[in-house]
Amino acid sequence: MAIYVAVIGPSRASPEIAEAAFQVGALIAGGGAILVCGGGGGAMEAACRGARSAGGTTVGILPGPTREDANSFVDIAIPTGMGEARNALVVRAADAVIAVGGGVGTLSEIGLALKMGRPVIGLRTWEVAPPAEDAVQIAIERVESPEAAARAALAAATKHFC
Repeated sequence: MAIYVAVIGPSRASPEIAEAAFQVGALIAGGGAILVCGGGGGAMEAACRGARSAGGTTVGILPGPTREDANSFVDIAIPTGMGEARNALVVRAADAVIAVGGGVGTLSEIGLALKMGRPVIGLRTWEVAPPAEDAVQIAIERVESPEAAARAALAAATKHFC
């Protein structure tokens, strides 16, 4: 069975964040994982475009009620009609999560992923720190490059999946 890695990030991404998301997507697909995202624009679209460029499969879990809302690089579009509540489904579907940049929606996905026990890899994203007594149990693995993000996520996803 394949492993699933979610890429989360802003729906309106700067060129730098979009490029990092593209590279992450390509590296995830190159590592044999299926990319999961919210299916929209910005970092999500860039990650899907990257995964597709490497021959990978992309899944978009959409906030709206129709498949037509998916970006053009989503292979499997799942409309939920749930709005932002679909963030829980994005991270639940994944064995590991990579946050690339991000707004408040990304922050909610980070929190949900940590609550669900999903490994979270952070690349140019939120600085989130739990109270000292929880620091050992809850952490975002911070990385400095798309290569390090993909490598960490693939390793964590493999451990989580097995």
